[in-house]
Amino acid sequence: MNCSERLLAACRGEPVDRPPVWLMRQAGRYLPEYRALRKGVAFLDMCRDVDRAVAVSLQPLDLVGSEAVIFFSDIFVPVSGMGVELDFQPGPVVAEPLRSLEAVEKLANPDPRDSVPYVFEILRTLRAELETRNVPLLGFAGAPFTLACYLVEGQGSRHFSTLKRMMHREPAVLRELLGRLTEMTVAYLNAQIEAGAQAVQLFDTWAGLLSPEDYREWVLPVHQRIAESLDRARAPLILYVTDGGHVVDSMIEAGPDVVSLDWRLDLADVARRAGSRVSIQGNLDPTALHAPREEIFRRVRDIAEAGQGARGHILNLGHGCHPDTPVEGVQAFTDAARALADTSAG
Repeated sequence: MNCSERLLAACRGEPVDRPPVWLMRQAGRYLPEYRALRKGVAFLDMCRDVDRAVAVSLQPLDLVGSEAVIFFSDIFVPVSGMGVELDFQPGPVVAEPLRSLEAVEKLANPDPRDSVPYVFEILRTLRAELETRNVPLLGFAGAPFTLACYLVEGQGSRHFSTLKRMMHREPAVLRELLGRLTEMTVAYLNAQIEAGAQAVQLFDTWAGLLSPEDYREWVLPVHQRIAESLDRARAPLILYVTDGGHVVDSMIEAGPDVVSLDWRLDLADVARRAGSRVSIQGNLDPTALHAPREEIFRRVRDIAEAGQGARGHILNLGHGCHPDTPVEGVQAFTDAARALADTSAG
C-alpha cells in the first residue's frame, strides 16, 4: 500500500498492511531546518507566507520519514477573519477578550476562502506536490471550545477560570460564542477539504479541563455538529482532546472517524470500548522520543500490538513534538512504524 491508501484505509477501518505513521506538531522548533526558515519572521507572518508554509509542511516528510503531511498553520488563523485582533507573545494574546453578548454578536462570519485565502493556496500547492508521491495531506482546525477559552480569557491559562465562570454565570454568552465558532469551523474545514485536504483533525486542547458532565453539555454537541456537517466522504475526521481520558466514551459518541488518544490511556482498552464505531490514533508519550533507538522500537511494537484490536490504528504521539525533541528520536519512531511491515499480517 502507498502512504495515502494506508492512512485513509486506517481512518475508515479498512484492512491495511501495517499502521500508518505521522506526528502531531511534526513541523516545528525541534528541526534546525524549520528554525532556519522561521528566523526573523513573525509567527503569523509565517502562517501567511505560502512558500515558507509549504516548505516547512514538507520538512517532516523529507527529513524524518513521516507518512503524512499536515499543513503548517495555527488554530487561530481563521479567527482573525472574524474581526478578532490577536498576537503571539509567544502564545496567543487577544487584544479585547470577548466577555459580553454584545462583543460576541459583533463577530464577523466571512467565507474563509475570502478572509484567509492563503490557507487554501497552501493546501492546493501541497496537494499538487504530494499527489505524485502518494502521500496524504491533512488539514486541521482548533475546536470551538478551545478557541473560546482563549477568546474569553484573553490569553493562555492553566485553568481558564474566566471561561469556566462564564459557563455558570452567563451561559447564554458562551452558547452564542460556541455556536458562531462552530459555524466558522465547519466552513473552514469544508473549505480545506475542497482545497485538497484528504483527512482533517479537530484539536480540542482544553476540553479535557471539563468534567464528564460539563463535557457532555458544552462540548459533545459541538463535536457532533462538526462531525455531521463535514464532507467526510472526501476526508475522514480525527478528533483529539488533550487529557481526555475521562471523556473518551463521549469522544467516540461524537461520531468522528478516528479518536486520537494521549499516552495516559490504555490503547487496547479504548479499542475494545470503541469496537467498530471508530478507529484510534496514538499514543506514544512525546518525551519517549528521547529514549535510545531500540527502546523507541520496543515501545512502538507494544503500541501497535495494543492497537490490533481496533477498527483501525494510526501511529502517532499522544501530544505534539516538544521543541527539545531529538531529530533522531523522531526518525526512530517512523522507522519503527515501517519495521512493523515485517511482522504485520494486515
